[in-house]
Order: sequence, then C-alpha cells, then structure tokens
Amino acid sequence: MEHKNVSTERAPTPIGPYSQAIVYGNLVFVAGQIPINPETGEIVPSPIERQTEQVMKNLRAVLHAAGTDLAHVIKVTVYLSSMDDFEVFNNTYASFFEEPYPARATVAVASLPKGSLLEVDAVAYVEKQG
Repeated sequence: MEHKNVSTERAPTPIGPYSQAIVYGNLVFVAGQIPINPETGEIVPSPIERQTEQVMKNLRAVLHAAGTDLAHVIKVTVYLSSMDDFEVFNNTYASFFEEPYPARATVAVASLPKGSLLEVDAVAYVEKQG
C-alpha cells in the first residue's frame, strides 16, 4: 500500500523535515499542529483559548486537504506546556467536536516549538471515493 503526502497552504508550512499529513489506506496521520497563523507565519499570541482555536483551524485545514474532516478524527494527542491550561484548553477543544469524541491522550511537556502553549496531532478516517 502506498502512502500519499498531504499539503495545503491553509495550514502552516512544516518547520522541519516532515509532512503536514500522510494518507495511508483509509487513515490520515496529521503532524503536530502548533498555533501558527498560515497567512503570517507567526505564532498566535496567548491566551490558550486563541492558540487552541488556531491549532484546531490548522488541523481542520489539513484534514480537509486530505479529503476528510474533524468528524472523522479517531485519535488525538495533545501536548500542553502547562497542565494549568488543561481546563480552558478542554473547553475550546470541545467546541470543535461532537460526540462520539475522538480517543485522546493529553500530556504536559517541558517546551514546544516556537514557544507554543500547545501542539495537537491526530489520526482520522478517510472515506475512499469510487
């Protein structure tokens, strides 16, 4: 089975040697998204709500480019620079999904690229056409 690179200008350009996402079979593996505004290339400033919203918009854009959407996300990993932001992050994150929510792991990390407060990656299902 071949894998396919996914790329869109509606999400930030990768800041390292990785793809925005890879489709393999009926799954799309989305690289970690940080709160970079794709139009400016700059990190969206605090608070965590604004950064979470940008991360989720980036995630949604990559999923769209892969031929799927947030409703097809099955697994999410969240990296927070501080667990003090967990509750506020959770409230913003929840506004992007409906039940059944994806499976999720949330971990605290020492730091994230470009001083971001969070990073989110995901695995989603892609319905094959024709």
